[in-house]
Amino acid sequence: MIKNIIFDVDGTLWDTTEVVAKAWNRAILEVGEINAVMTSPILKKEFGKTMDVIADDLFPDLNSENKKMLLEKCCEYEHEDLRENTDDLLFANVKETLIKLSQKCNLFIVSNCQCGYIELFMKKAGIEKYIKDFECFGNTGKCKGESIKILMKRNNLDDAVYVGDTQGDYEATVLAGIPFIFAKYGFGNVEDCYLEISDIKELLNL
Repeated sequence: MIKNIIFDVDGTLWDTTEVVAKAWNRAILEVGEINAVMTSPILKKEFGKTMDVIADDLFPDLNSENKKMLLEKCCEYEHEDLRENTDDLLFANVKETLIKLSQKCNLFIVSNCQCGYIELFMKKAGIEKYIKDFECFGNTGKCKGESIKILMKRNNLDDAVYVGDTQGDYEATVLAGIPFIFAKYGFGNVEDCYLEISDIKELLNL
């Protein structure tokens, strides 16, 4: 019986790439240092990586200071637009499934996102009370595998599974030493996994 489930966010629980692309384009125009246009497909290839790697991939011509400034502006506008957004960005059956899972499992979130993003997600999704704890790159400054280990140690977890949608998620679970469940409806592909699901509600049958 699986008792502890740790979730990725982007590509696993919701898809914000359309909203985020518009927010980041607004930041890019305001800063005016580069000629770049963000799109949902571009961001889907980047989400799941740590924020510093995303900045290196998308803004390679900027020096480190300007890259950091632009990324901060992107994240600021991203949070603003997500707070104001009224569309349902959750994948099918996410909220209902998390509520049901919380009745028999401990639920957690670990992401490579910036500070405040998980809190914003939980509030928008209305699931704060169902998530026991969370961790992210913005808090730890470490890769996802290390962030998973930090969360597991803090909560005295000796076993858990991680649900994610990218090869990077799988590699994080290898580092953390826990099984990986592949959300194949998400943004990426993986070479190996413990289980794969086509809909998050399939977790209810584990």
